[in-house]
Amino acid sequence: MNCIKKKELRIGHLSTAYHTNFILMGDDKLEKDLGLKVKWSLFGTGPLMVEAFKNEELDIGYMGLPPAIIGIDNGVPIRCVAGGHVEGTIMIGKKNYKPISKLNDDICGVLTQFKGHSIGTPSVGSIHDAILNFYLEKYDLSNDIEVINYKQAEFIALDMQKGKLEGGVGTPALAVFAETILDSHLIIPAHYLLAYNPSYGIFFHESIIKDYPELVFTFLKHHKKASGLLRESQIEAAKIIARTFSILKNNIPYVKAVLEISPRYCIALSEGYLKSTEGFINTMHSLGYIKDILSRDKIYNFEFVSEVHPEKEHYK
Repeated sequence: MNCIKKKELRIGHLSTAYHTNFILMGDDKLEKDLGLKVKWSLFGTGPLMVEAFKNEELDIGYMGLPPAIIGIDNGVPIRCVAGGHVEGTIMIGKKNYKPISKLNDDICGVLTQFKGHSIGTPSVGSIHDAILNFYLEKYDLSNDIEVINYKQAEFIALDMQKGKLEGGVGTPALAVFAETILDSHLIIPAHYLLAYNPSYGIFFHESIIKDYPELVFTFLKHHKKASGLLRESQIEAAKIIARTFSILKNNIPYVKAVLEISPRYCIALSEGYLKSTEGFINTMHSLGYIKDILSRDKIYNFEFVSEVHPEKEHYK
């Protein structure tokens, strides 16, 4: 263990409202337990966070598995030490498109409606981009539907409003935001799109895992408590998030609506979480996003979460 104490812990996060960072940022309890200053940095996308890890500008990152896997494939020294949420990808469409409930729960039937049109999704290599391409490839629709990538999910809804897109794939927040600005609806709920798909994980730089394991344990204890709040007391969680994330302007009903769309919050690295990741790694490989099909030990470190969360998973 490194005998030199760190003075600051640098944590990267996204604008996703249901990640625990907005709970942890709501008070100074994490800093007190860590005994050091926490520097929170907002990133527009996971790939940008991976670049920051590569440049040794981050110690911890909240991000989806695909951009992290691409980074690991390219030699970025990070490992996923815990989960956070599963099934955080939904699909929206304009009102003239039928939802999956009216198409015999058939994902292919939903996507076929978009032949000859464009669907927006966050950046290349994001979890949402990977899942959409997984299904387009599975149902041989890749040449019939154009995928347009965006740095910010909000622009998907704005371009749907302008008529540039017919649908969008992204986080539950995309569905809530889109409903506020255009006549859209949820056409594929989260639980249909690749069961257990890991919407994000907690990544640590390998140097922190090696030299400061006590920081990993302390952080995960707070992450676990915040996950429990998201799962068990969404009104209280919404109040904290709406207050902490200034762009939401204390809009508690909006945050609560986002939290309720897919309330599967936990920190476990469950078998379902792991197998779902492996399911789209093959798609990422076939698309050329990664050179190798990575094994679990290249992506994860199970040592910490197995001790902090020994009980049964809560994703169910």
